[in-house]
Amino acid sequence: MVHRSVFKALAVFLLVTLSGVAVAADRFIIVQSTTSTQNSGLYDYLLPIFEDKTGIEVRVVTVGTGQAIRNAMNGDGDVLLVHARAAEEKFVADGFGVERFDLMYNDFVLVGPADDPAGIAGQSDVTMVLAAIARDGHAFASRGDDSGTHKKELSLWRDALVNPVSASGNWYRETGSGMGATLNIAVGLGAYALTDRATWIKFGNKGTHRILVEGDKRLFNQYGVILVNKAKHPAVRAKQGQVFIDWLLSPEGQGAIAGYKVDGKPLFVPNAAAD
Repeated sequence: MVHRSVFKALAVFLLVTLSGVAVAADRFIIVQSTTSTQNSGLYDYLLPIFEDKTGIEVRVVTVGTGQAIRNAMNGDGDVLLVHARAAEEKFVADGFGVERFDLMYNDFVLVGPADDPAGIAGQSDVTMVLAAIARDGHAFASRGDDSGTHKKELSLWRDALVNPVSASGNWYRETGSGMGATLNIAVGLGAYALTDRATWIKFGNKGTHRILVEGDKRLFNQYGVILVNKAKHPAVRAKQGQVFIDWLLSPEGQGAIAGYKVDGKPLFVPNAAAD
């Protein structure tokens, strides 16, 4: 007959073990983020550094910025890392986020086929370029997915006084896909496309496509990071999420961002200190 003390010891052991599993299981956060940061390879480089230092696992959900914000509004994440400043500031103002911080930046570029049927290569005014593409009906591949890149693209069309959606399915092709898939379609169609520079550098199926227009100040691409508000969603892992944000904004995290390069080229410029 098993003594009662053995059962008691076993119960204590199971309780301690299960408690340890519960603590270990909670050592992770969910980051709602963009396909551009994922496609660039940045997370594959950054996250092992952070996880080794803190023991906190980072699980990234990569969608367009608009969807990432909606997911975070629903409480399906602990940290939001996207690139659409006006939408990010509204997210905080509406009480869904605690505080927004500048994290890093790069820029957008307009890519297209080497034969450049619109004759836009080297031009410096991106709105004049878009107006020329629309006027002559040259193929343009748009993400069409409410991502940060799509939001930027639509703002540039507005500046060019063009409504491309009226030509949807004609010269204006909305893919409803992420940046990598949209670039594949652009290459296949011989179409122009707007992309963030980091994704373009990492993209492996360029064909004859190349960067044709860059440098316009309107192509600046700022990324921000926000802790989801625990007051809105009690299940938010605020402590772990704040550790991640603090590390990203720290000299070590900013240095890691600066150190990420592909073919010797930096893909992002950290600028948290300037915030």
